[in-house]
Amino acid sequence: MTTAEALEKIYESLANDNVELDAAIKDLKAALAAEGLKEAVVEPTRLAQNNRQGRKLMQSYFKKKGVTVTFAA
Repeated sequence: MTTAEALEKIYESLANDNVELDAAIKDLKAALAAEGLKEAVVEPTRLAQNNRQGRKLMQSYFKKKGVTVTFAA
């Protein structure tokens, strides 16, 4: 699985009330490691809560799972 595919899975999970979000994060972590990347770049417009609180909550949760998240400008 590529990073782009894993991110799509995350977006789908977020749209479906976080169903299987932990599994999607695990896939993303593996894809990042396979591609030699250190962080995932997320499109903030695709988030359910595209505000500062929502983005910080997402960063915090993903960090607990071992994935660093940044947001596209």
